[in-house]
Amino acid sequence: MKALVVGGGIGGLAAAVAFHQHGWEVEVLERASEITEIGAGLSIQPNGLRALDTLGLGGLLRTGGQAGPPRGIRAADGAWLIRNDIEELERRFGRWAIIHRAALVDILRAALPATALRPGTTVRQVLPDGTIHYDGGTASADLVIGADGLHSVTRRSIWPQAAGPRYVGYTTWRLLTAPHVVEGSVEIWGRGERFGYLPMPDGRVYCYLMGNAPAGSRTGLDRLRDRFARWHDPVPALLDAARPDAVLQHDTYELPNLRTYVRGKIAILGDAAHAMAPNLGQGACQALEDAVTLAAAVHTLGVDAGLAEYDRLRRPRTQMIAQLSRRVGAPAHWTSPLVTALRDTTLPLLPSALFGRSVTPAYTWTL
Repeated sequence: MKALVVGGGIGGLAAAVAFHQHGWEVEVLERASEITEIGAGLSIQPNGLRALDTLGLGGLLRTGGQAGPPRGIRAADGAWLIRNDIEELERRFGRWAIIHRAALVDILRAALPATALRPGTTVRQVLPDGTIHYDGGTASADLVIGADGLHSVTRRSIWPQAAGPRYVGYTTWRLLTAPHVVEGSVEIWGRGERFGYLPMPDGRVYCYLMGNAPAGSRTGLDRLRDRFARWHDPVPALLDAARPDAVLQHDTYELPNLRTYVRGKIAILGDAAHAMAPNLGQGACQALEDAVTLAAAVHTLGVDAGLAEYDRLRRPRTQMIAQLSRRVGAPAHWTSPLVTALRDTTLPLLPSALFGRSVTPAYTWTL
């Protein structure tokens, strides 16, 4: 049996590893000339680690980048809005891990034979019968897995009438700073903007910033430093510790719900199926869940029944996580002074267990 995977990111490589471990012949078709990953840090939450455990790879992350749960949310002046019981979160759900995106791609890539990787291959069309047209030729397989991201060629080929990605109203910057001491993982909310940071295992700090902005607008590091100059420590210091060439900016999109993730011999996963706002940090974790669930279902039930089971299991869950992510991030992007003041007054009055209850559906996943 053969699987063709369109896209060599985290979800596509994880799917290829899972099918390879089940004895399938796999090929990963990636349009970039090298299978790697740009970006900065990545938090792999307990459910994502369990997905990696099914591939025998979770221990590599736990050894090199184990981290604690998020400590909570602060206001721009430093006051705590939500303060998590991190010991209780860890007891309930397990550990988190922090890793550079490229390092996770390297781990997944190393679990595949070199002959399975075909960088520099641009797929132009995917057909329901498992045929792929790419620059330079045609290929076919028993199963095609579309893991080709937000602007998926696979999704557009198989569901040409489906709605495309929609801009959520804010842009996202990501960066790694020089080594800097921080107290753990924290997110800070202002009016229409926020700043989050996570310590990396090597002492550097992964920062992400989000701000309301028109799609396509671009802002450099100097302007970000000015924008966040009056926020509490360590925000200005972290921006001062960054280099301009280390800042990545991407507008934030989500994908409207699809009616199915499968058709014929085709399945889509990750952002190709359910791109979501990054407010829960679940994008990579959901792609990992998709990959191992798809492989297990097809291995157990065969292609046709396995694809149906994959869709039954994954579509409701991922669409629920996307909706939750959209909802929990919305208050950070309110701009009314009155409404944000009410938010900042109300949130500290809520029970400390609120975060744990809200993320339970995401973190308690098992295969």
